[in-house]
Amino acid sequence: MAVTTQYKASEIKVLEGLEPVRKRPGMYIGSTDARGLHHLAKEIMDNAVDEALAGYGKTIQLFHTQVEGAEQGVGAITVVDNGRGIPVDMHAQAGVSALEVVMTKLHAGGKFEETAYQASGGLHGVGAAAVNALSILMRVVVKRDKKYYFQEYSIGVPQAPVKEIKEKEFTAMFPLQSKALLSYETGTLVYFVPDKTLFSTVLFNSKTLIDIIRDRAYLMAGLYFELHDYVNMNGSGEQATPNIQHFYFEGGIRSLVEHMNMSKKPLHEVVYTSGTWTDETTGKKIGVEVSLQYNDTYTEKVESYANVIKTPDGGTHLTGFRMGLNKVLKDYATKNSLVKEKEMFSTEDLKEGLTAVVFIKMPSNDIQFESQTKSKLNNSEAQSAVYAVFKDGFEVFLEENPKAGRIIVEKVSLAARARLAARAAKDAVIRKGALEGSTLPGKLADCQSKEASESEIYIVEGDSAGGSAKQARNRVFQAIYPLRGKILNTERSRLDKIVAFEELKNLVVAIGAGIGETFKSEKIRYHRIILMNDADVDGEHITTLGLTFFYRHLPEVIERGYLYIAMPPLFKVSYGKENYYIYSEEERDETVERIKKATPNAQITIQRFKGLGEMNPEQLWETTMNPTTRMLKQVTVDDADKADKVFNTLMGDDVPPRKKFIQTHAKLANLDI
Repeated sequence: MAVTTQYKASEIKVLEGLEPVRKRPGMYIGSTDARGLHHLAKEIMDNAVDEALAGYGKTIQLFHTQVEGAEQGVGAITVVDNGRGIPVDMHAQAGVSALEVVMTKLHAGGKFEETAYQASGGLHGVGAAAVNALSILMRVVVKRDKKYYFQEYSIGVPQAPVKEIKEKEFTAMFPLQSKALLSYETGTLVYFVPDKTLFSTVLFNSKTLIDIIRDRAYLMAGLYFELHDYVNMNGSGEQATPNIQHFYFEGGIRSLVEHMNMSKKPLHEVVYTSGTWTDETTGKKIGVEVSLQYNDTYTEKVESYANVIKTPDGGTHLTGFRMGLNKVLKDYATKNSLVKEKEMFSTEDLKEGLTAVVFIKMPSNDIQFESQTKSKLNNSEAQSAVYAVFKDGFEVFLEENPKAGRIIVEKVSLAARARLAARAAKDAVIRKGALEGSTLPGKLADCQSKEASESEIYIVEGDSAGGSAKQARNRVFQAIYPLRGKILNTERSRLDKIVAFEELKNLVVAIGAGIGETFKSEKIRYHRIILMNDADVDGEHITTLGLTFFYRHLPEVIERGYLYIAMPPLFKVSYGKENYYIYSEEERDETVERIKKATPNAQITIQRFKGLGEMNPEQLWETTMNPTTRMLKQVTVDDADKADKVFNTLMGDDVPPRKKFIQTHAKLANLDI
């Protein structure tokens, strides 16, 4: 894409003010929890990445620190790049420096005009200003023409006009972060401290920052990133010596696909296609990169990006990829007589074992996301671009690599046969429609309520615990489903095995939403699905089997926040008429010490609960099932890639990775022996 070497105040366009951001921050950054907090760091980093996309700058540094003094316990982020530096000359329309316009006005930036940026990932000018509005303090230093220009803001309000500062002032203000910018000809430093009155947490997570940087490093092949982390891994405060990590990938999204498949067995070499698509009507260009590789698992892992922004909900670019994959593989299989007509695969079959990355770059003023947080791409031309570029490149790959072509077709054909077998098995084991919950299993002790939002189901192992739970429950809104023994390990199980396994088949019926192709989230009968097992090693194993089943085969339950883990107590500490239910050994010791200080001669009794069945119904209700006193852990997936690797390692067929994981983490295990 052609770029201009000019980047001046005249290229900054102003559309509206900042007021809406603080009133409704969720509209601009998605939320005000940890996810929204880290979105701030993404926005500032993506402004630096935009410079690289435009052809300027090769190095980006992120500094993670904590604020001292009155704001102690609050995280701070600094991003330094060696791009051209934000323009600082006077903006004719606004009457102030272009730097002030960019940092304080929504929809102000060079990304609306094609003269400065052909592709960008920031919020089209919203990014820096939105972060500024949500920060109690922001400082910007721009280096241009061997001079340093500075401005400071609080909740988006400039504290003084943009001014030139001396090098000594700059280094005194940023003793940790100034070194890089001193060595650059041009560049920008942005420092911000989030407003703790707006966010539920203002401490950045080092691991999340690493993920943000790594994502961008994979996409931007040849761009060099550094993380200077001055915060202890436990988040307790700053450390004098930073943990410095470097990120640089020559292979780009090829390397990303290899990384995503690291814990799996790839079936062929990585496929990589790239090219530029031109709109015949407008003449505008879209850059397309696609990389894929099939592995021996039964699950799909596909990530999509638009101008370095991750689009977790996909969009038109992902649709174009799926259309191209379907078209090319079907044509290839037919042409080479690799499948019988009745076994021809569907789009769903193509997902089994697929790892892929779809990355497009397009003019930033044309890009359309479903919302301000950019979770889904809406541009119809992106579908055409990806389809055309990927289709042509993938056809060439298959012709040049017939062995890989046969392996891929064999993989998806096997998925097609399994789908047909699953459908036959489903029809054989239950009558049509039963998986959707028209006939509930006899072992389910259902609740009286028919409102899913107020209903919950406890999945309990064993008749003893199930019996106690049935007696303890509130029948109005609590259902009990007892399992008989340990369920099937579903990590490497297709749908036909699951519907043939009685315990899981009945559980699917009880939940009511179906499974696989028949799944309908609106039919879920309970909005709290609770795994309740003994607080011992066996109980943990059964919980893990349950988590595996939901993560691999009913992921929508987790995505909607409906899956929970019950937390039964480990001990009961008693003295006199006082009883304390304790959930850890540390809490037990602290409780005993507290009792001894208050009542030195107290006769203390400690009961260790080995299983839920040992509790009488009253105890089970009070400790584990009463909504006002119980503890539940909600199951979420903050990092699907890491979760996928852990499940594959711990529950998969390969022993060596599991052995290595256990050896590495053995000392962290809390075992009840």
